[in-house]
Amino acid sequence: MKFINPQQDPWHRVAGEDGPVSHPVAAPHLLLSLEQWHAVRDTWPAGMPVGVQLANDFDIEDITADLPRLALVALSFPKWVDGRAYSQARLLRSRYRFGGEVRAVGEVLVDMLPLLARTGFDAVQLRPDQSLEAAQRALAFFPAHYQGDVHERRPAFAKGTA
Repeated sequence: MKFINPQQDPWHRVAGEDGPVSHPVAAPHLLLSLEQWHAVRDTWPAGMPVGVQLANDFDIEDITADLPRLALVALSFPKWVDGRAYSQARLLRSRYRFGGEVRAVGEVLVDMLPLLARTGFDAVQLRPDQSLEAAQRALAFFPAHYQGDVHERRPAFAKGTA
């Protein structure tokens, strides 16, 4: 799991004095809103890394055609008790085989890390009051699982028994 320090993150959002820029100029490592991406996707240079941040109520199926062009999908946790982004991450990894970075942003707590890892997230930006050391320990709490996840299918049945 990669832990994102916002001050050292190469990915950046595009904003002007009045808020987000509606039609950003192409540059590497821009993290765009869905609206910004829709405004520039037809002219975005091939091979230039771009990311998109999605609300947790967004239907992942609506962006599947764009996934090969995206290097990063940031999924939002507006409240730590709202787990819809877990399902989005699992769909990205399992159904749509997205190979780019899947990042958790927003109200991301240390307690969420084991499930974040199991559902397909590979990067997190912790809420500012969360401890990086505690987060790293949380990932080691459960070294094995009975159930499958996006990395390993389980249970593995012998041929002819399922």
